[in-house]
Amino acid sequence: MTLSFFKRRSVLLIVVVVIVLVAFMATRKRPAAPAAVVEKPAQALEFLPGDIAVTGVESLRQVLPLSGALRALNQVSVKAKVGGEVREVLVRAGEAVSAGQVLIRMDTSEYQAKVEQAKGALVASRGQLDIATKARDNNLALLDKGFISRNAFDNAASQFDIAKANVDTARGALDVAQKALDDTVIKAPISGMISSRTIEPGEKIAIDNKLLEVVDLRQMELEAPVPTADILKVQLGQEVLVRVEGLPDAVSGKVVRINPATQSGSRSIMVYVRIDNPQGLLRAGMFADASLTLDKRDNVLTVPQTAIRNDGDKSYVYAIENGKLARRDVAPGLHGIDSKGNAVEISSGLQSGARIVKANLGNLNSGTPVRIVQADSVPAPAAKE
Repeated sequence: MTLSFFKRRSVLLIVVVVIVLVAFMATRKRPAAPAAVVEKPAQALEFLPGDIAVTGVESLRQVLPLSGALRALNQVSVKAKVGGEVREVLVRAGEAVSAGQVLIRMDTSEYQAKVEQAKGALVASRGQLDIATKARDNNLALLDKGFISRNAFDNAASQFDIAKANVDTARGALDVAQKALDDTVIKAPISGMISSRTIEPGEKIAIDNKLLEVVDLRQMELEAPVPTADILKVQLGQEVLVRVEGLPDAVSGKVVRINPATQSGSRSIMVYVRIDNPQGLLRAGMFADASLTLDKRDNVLTVPQTAIRNDGDKSYVYAIENGKLARRDVAPGLHGIDSKGNAVEISSGLQSGARIVKANLGNLNSGTPVRIVQADSVPAPAAKE
């Protein structure tokens, strides 16, 4: 073999090695085939039933909030008209009484004696009047016949006038004594309930001592302050809904009086609301929250006030349609209160029966799936060790 043959063989071997290396490197750098892209389904928003409201047609009231204490329209303090010792107190706090019912009896011995004394004085004065009457009549006959002078007759006539005046005085004294005796029996001035009792049998009382308090709960009044900026909105006869803690439903009333002057310090004006209370559920002194109706619209579509969102000058709500969120532009109207609370009238953009998101959760994405979950299905947070 010649030297050239060995050179050609070496070159061929080098070329083969290079080809193998290039093929190997190409195989390692070749990218893998792309895997199939799987789109993940959008995550559903979960709402509790309380987060969803159903639109409906209701009455909507624009209101002015009021608050104050209730008091009975007719409330009377029973006071002593005469002094003396109390013998009987026939009622206690909380009892119902009717007008004219006997409440308290006092010792009558002193006043009975004064009545008898006045009766005796009246009898004596009437006897004196009879004597003076006969003397006057006799002297008149003698005067006509000229047996006595005019001066003698005038004296007899004067005695008659005095006797007659004494009878009138004695009759008045008897009336006063009888009135004092009658006042020892104290009666209810009005029908109602005894709200307080400050006297017990055996105690001595003076004139004008407060003994009992009688309140008539059939009609109540709410006395509430109104800021001067709002007082021009208040008119006599306006409807007022009054809510009292402990009562399941609101009661209706009307504005009956408006104070002509502001209250010192608060610069507010007192408004008086008359409330019928036939069942006696309301009590004097209860604190009440009320809403005075300034405007009222019937049969309007309403949504909760918290459901309205604003984007510049546009208003919208999030509705749930076909299991997904949908933004719906709406035209709001009167703001007020419906049967469920603070609400807004919707004049266009929604239909009755639409389901909308009541809670304000910020900006949401239209088309997002929605799922309603029950409160008892929400997992409780894990307890801390």
